[in-house]
Amino acid sequence: MSTRHARALNLADLFEVVVDTVPERLALVAGPSRQTYRQLDERANRVAHLLEDRGIAPGAHVGILAYNRAAWLEVMIGCYKARVVPVNLNFRYVASELRYVIDNADLEGLFFDHSLAPLVDRSLSGRASDPVRPTSGARSALSDASKRSSRVPRLLVEIDDGSEKGIDDGPATGVSPVSAAYEADAYEAVLAAADPGRGFGPRSPDDLYLLYTGGTTGMPKGVMWRQEDIFFAAMGGGGWGQPPIETADELATRISPDDATRAVLLVVGPMMHGNAQWAVWNAFMMGGTGVLYTGRGFDPDALWRLVSDEGVVSVALVGDAMARPLAQALAAAEPGTYDTSSLLVVGSGGAMLSATVKDELKRHLPSVMVTDRFGASESGAQGAVDQGADGPRFVMGDDTAVLDESLRPLLPGDDRIGRLARRGRIPIGYYKDEEKTAATFPVDAQGVRWSVPGDLASVGVDGTITVHGRGSASINSGGEKIFPEEVEAAVKSHPLVYDAIVVGVADDRFGQQVAVVVHATSPDRPLTLESIQQHCRGLIAGYKVPRRLKLVEEIPLTAAGKPDAKAALALF
Repeated sequence: MSTRHARALNLADLFEVVVDTVPERLALVAGPSRQTYRQLDERANRVAHLLEDRGIAPGAHVGILAYNRAAWLEVMIGCYKARVVPVNLNFRYVASELRYVIDNADLEGLFFDHSLAPLVDRSLSGRASDPVRPTSGARSALSDASKRSSRVPRLLVEIDDGSEKGIDDGPATGVSPVSAAYEADAYEAVLAAADPGRGFGPRSPDDLYLLYTGGTTGMPKGVMWRQEDIFFAAMGGGGWGQPPIETADELATRISPDDATRAVLLVVGPMMHGNAQWAVWNAFMMGGTGVLYTGRGFDPDALWRLVSDEGVVSVALVGDAMARPLAQALAAAEPGTYDTSSLLVVGSGGAMLSATVKDELKRHLPSVMVTDRFGASESGAQGAVDQGADGPRFVMGDDTAVLDESLRPLLPGDDRIGRLARRGRIPIGYYKDEEKTAATFPVDAQGVRWSVPGDLASVGVDGTITVHGRGSASINSGGEKIFPEEVEAAVKSHPLVYDAIVVGVADDRFGQQVAVVVHATSPDRPLTLESIQQHCRGLIAGYKVPRRLKLVEEIPLTAAGKPDAKAALALF
């Protein structure tokens, strides 16, 4: 046994405080997996010792490419225990996109679902087709990444996800071929051989939390946080509505010893997104239970069954795409079909709920609070939002302001529109990108450093902030941020496309959907939406593929000769 070290405001240390306080309490439900805090801790310890045994040093980056399952959290927590940095990877990527992030994030290890092994193989072998014919800066980044040789993480671990040929059907050695060139260890085999005990050295509040986000300026980029800062900025800080804790051990005093009062949070979104990660860690930091939705398709009946069966207190959604089907399922169900008596809160993060969908939910759940949670990968969770007449509105906290062009906070009643910003506990910056770091995290004349992700906002006379939307052209479809130029580059590589401009149009289910205005090479040759979709699916992730098309004789331009997004949007 190692000497007991003083615990830091570090995610692994904080998790261990909870484990030691309520070891036999149910911590995680993910499909058939049900783990107490003690069991989850032991499996995370095995992951941590595996990383140490394979020479993955503190500070190294390890990717997680998986659908929602218990292993996602086991690997994430295990990485923090070993002071290794877990990196979220989007399972919707095509091979060239995944390869870009593997290279950009400098991954030394990769844990992935068996069903995603072909994607990993294509990414590592460089056999993915070039995604676009680049035309400029941001558009060429993905193509350049696909042409250079890809790094191969030295630790590959394949998770048996129950797909047709899982790891357990492979060799008894616990090694599964990804391709002829690469082999991956079987997750359960290597965990079984690893030490379930702790025995780790001291950790630091400065250990890294890294969250890759699509952002609004091109390719995915990694947002770097100190673990202490993300704990306070997005994971409750020791309990919402209470003073923040000052020491890690103080967290134990915030956890109720009564199991009947534990918070049960249902996380519907994928763990590859910050919204889902923060929701689960909020459950953990309260000594509650995190319930992961593990279905591949969205099944509102299955979700309401989880609410009934697990006594869910809070549901974390992503926008109307999830909320509307849930409201429709309640409307169609016979009375008494679902027991929602435990439910107190339905909250959306990553995409705003429309007033119509909120009203539908409240009609069937009159005693439940339906809220939007505002925040970003670069700013953390900034609070609950009300839908005002002019847009999302919330009360300004001490660390939140709306800045003018000179980075001066706007005063209440100022009729100007500025940029929403947060100070204090904010990220270190973007991984390996000093230029974007300087732009998003500027320092004002008084030496105050701000996080300014790009949302436009104004301050009312009463001090409330109204958010007017992103100043950039980023499209938010079902919580996924989509960069229009990347989609444009894919569309323009179609042989019948002369020029194109991509915009986000309103969509009842997903908030926005991708639409494209196209100038065809010849009016005599047919060009259809289906043709463009088929062409794009091998180049960009499915959620980025255009859903609507307008054919025009000329792309609308501004007076300066640039593509006119407003005019293009008006065509729809």
